[in-house]
Amino acid sequence: MMLLQIVLGVLLAMTVMMIAAWAFGLAVKNGGWTDVFWSFGTGLVLAGAAVVATGTDTNQARRLLIAGFMLAWGLRLGLYLAPRVGGHPEDARYAAFRNSAKNYPLTMLWVSLPQAPATALLALSVVAAAQRPEPSLDLRDALAALVYLVAIVGETVADAQMKRFRGDPANKGKVIDTGLWAWSRHPNYFFQWLGWMAYPIMALDPARPISLLTLVAPAVMYGLLRYVSGVPPLEEAMLKSRGEAFRDYQRRVSVFFPLPPKTA
Repeated sequence: MMLLQIVLGVLLAMTVMMIAAWAFGLAVKNGGWTDVFWSFGTGLVLAGAAVVATGTDTNQARRLLIAGFMLAWGLRLGLYLAPRVGGHPEDARYAAFRNSAKNYPLTMLWVSLPQAPATALLALSVVAAAQRPEPSLDLRDALAALVYLVAIVGETVADAQMKRFRGDPANKGKVIDTGLWAWSRHPNYFFQWLGWMAYPIMALDPARPISLLTLVAPAVMYGLLRYVSGVPPLEEAMLKSRGEAFRDYQRRVSVFFPLPPKTA
């Protein structure tokens, strides 16, 4: 299939998925399910996009490798989010919409639907990498797999460290600044972004202009995580709940990319 056809198919599939997420969130009165549906849906749909990407029979291994990347990404993130959404009060972002929006269902629809074109943009990188014509896996594929593995492990470790910190009653009201969180204020976001770097590592080739599309996913994810739906709302909430302790943490620790912490 041609790249444009696949991306349009991804857009359609994810639009249906996000409408279902919107309806389910309204039914159970918890907008956080939007994130769960998006995670599982994006992983599954982009895995399918990689498999059907135009290619030769001999580059099937690469397409399957990329499909595995996407399935692992969607399952890890979805299985991490689902228990949090189902077992805790509604996320503060969605609760704020519920409390302040004049028409909450319509507001949530406009929050949910844009996530479908976001997945379609990510599909550009996934499919462009899957269409790399080299017939068999090589060193670049191995390096991409290594980066992807580091990203999955890093994100899992960061989430586990945060879960353990929050589970200790002695840490109530404190700010985590140990482990990976001593080097980045958002190591989970950093490693989530790092996983999307696997695609340009695998397939970027100036001689193939279409391969420049492999840069779209890391650029989009960095913009979303760093400036839109990731860091800004979370840090705003932390400043309200932790005050000066979090301001001190901001002064000492890098916001996104892991760097040695500054002296207090």
